[in-house]
Amino acid sequence: MILAFSVTIFKMKKLTREQCEKLLEVLKTRFEKNMDRHTNVDWSKVQVFLESNPEKLWSLNEMERTGGEPDVVVFHNSSAGYYFCDCSAESPTGRRSLCYDNDALESRKEHKPVNSVLEMAKTMGIELLTEEQYRQLQLLGNFDTKTSSWIETPSEIRKLGGALFCDRRYNHAFTYHNGAESYYASRGFRGLFMINL
Repeated sequence: MILAFSVTIFKMKKLTREQCEKLLEVLKTRFEKNMDRHTNVDWSKVQVFLESNPEKLWSLNEMERTGGEPDVVVFHNSSAGYYFCDCSAESPTGRRSLCYDNDALESRKEHKPVNSVLEMAKTMGIELLTEEQYRQLQLLGNFDTKTSSWIETPSEIRKLGGALFCDRRYNHAFTYHNGAESYYASRGFRGLFMINL
C-alpha cells in the first residue's frame, strides 16, 4: 500500500546514489516542462541546493512516491523565496483518507484511518500549505478540480474541533471546514518546503 512507509528508507532518510540520480532526472524534466511556475529560476542552482541537502532529496522522494509531483514554485507577489510544492493535478493519491492530526485520530472510536495529515507531513519533512499559499498555487494552474486538500489550520479553529481544507470549483479556490477527525477518499494534503538558492 502506498501509505506504508519503507522502514529502511525512513530510518536512513537518505537515498542511494542511483535513487538520487533517477529522482533528479524526474524533477529536472518536470521543471523544464513547467517554466511558468518558476520564471527566471536556474535548474542548476536548484540541483546544487538539493545535492548539498540530502534530507531534502529524501523528502522530495517521499512527495514523489506518494503522488505529489513536486516542482519548484515561486508564489506571486511574495518575497518569501522559492519552494518545492506538490503540483499534482489532484490531491496526492498516496496521502488521502487521513484525518487532520493525531488528537483527531485518537478521538475516533472506530474506523480509524491509518495516519493523520500532520503526522505524515512531519515524517516526510514537509509542511502543509497555508490558505494563502494554496490560493497562490491556484494562480499557477488548476489544482484539485475533483478532489480537495487539507491545509494548515489556525489554532483557534483547531481548538474548537475543526480543520480547514480547500479545492477548486467554478474556476475559483474555495476554503471549507470539517471536523478534524473526518477523512475522505477524495481528500489528501499538499505539502511544501522552502529552498535557498
